[in-house]
Amino acid sequence: MNHQLKRYLASALLIGSAFSLNAALAAPPQDLKGTNIVLVHGAFADGSSWDKVIPLLEARGLHVVAVQNPLSSLADDTAATQRAIDQQTGPVVLVGHSWGGAVITQAGNDDKVKALVYVAALVPDSGESVNDLFKGKPATPGAGEFKKDSANFLTLSTKGVVNDFAQDLPPAQARILAATQGPWFAGALDDKVGTAAWHTKPSWYLVANQDRMIDPHAEEAMAKQIGATTTHVNSSHVPMLSQPKAVADAIIAAASKVR
Repeated sequence: MNHQLKRYLASALLIGSAFSLNAALAAPPQDLKGTNIVLVHGAFADGSSWDKVIPLLEARGLHVVAVQNPLSSLADDTAATQRAIDQQTGPVVLVGHSWGGAVITQAGNDDKVKALVYVAALVPDSGESVNDLFKGKPATPGAGEFKKDSANFLTLSTKGVVNDFAQDLPPAQARILAATQGPWFAGALDDKVGTAAWHTKPSWYLVANQDRMIDPHAEEAMAKQIGATTTHVNSSHVPMLSQPKAVADAIIAAASKVR
């Protein structure tokens, strides 16, 4: 092998080593392997609402599952969430958005669940329904955009989605959310939680400061009531779509505490 070829190969090895080192330094640490994240969507949504958050969690070594809830009752949605929990091996962090907060409050009693994360979510107490949470409180702007069909299922008008549900998303994206939304059975609002899991499980809460579906002050009050570790994000009701890193950071903070 001549001297020039040796120098070329040595340079190539050095460059390759430098690229490998830089890639290793840039890659997020895979330090949370063995912990499962079960994501529970809210009303007028489905599991794909978490699609920007999931890669951020997986980059930290977390195993992630997004539930597809029927939005037909608290019992039905809890059962679907329970099936997802049952499939996991190891500790579970249960994450709920909006109506999903009521679902994780019920489903979170499972022994596998080690922490609860509420994202702009509703948090009933034992024996409470979602409607109980709203009693005596002024309606939020988005509440005026509900539409009810003959089967008693609620949807949001396109105007409501664009202006009140996801006002910090590009209008074209918000209109897609309106077109693909999951209808919510109105009777579910009166379904009462049996035993609220937050009494015995550590909780985190992400308050959406620009929420027009749930009053941010009500979110703060619920977070305080359950003793949650609380963070704020300047987002609409759907921070997992508009501020996915903030949502992922809250979930990662919870996951890091259950190891």
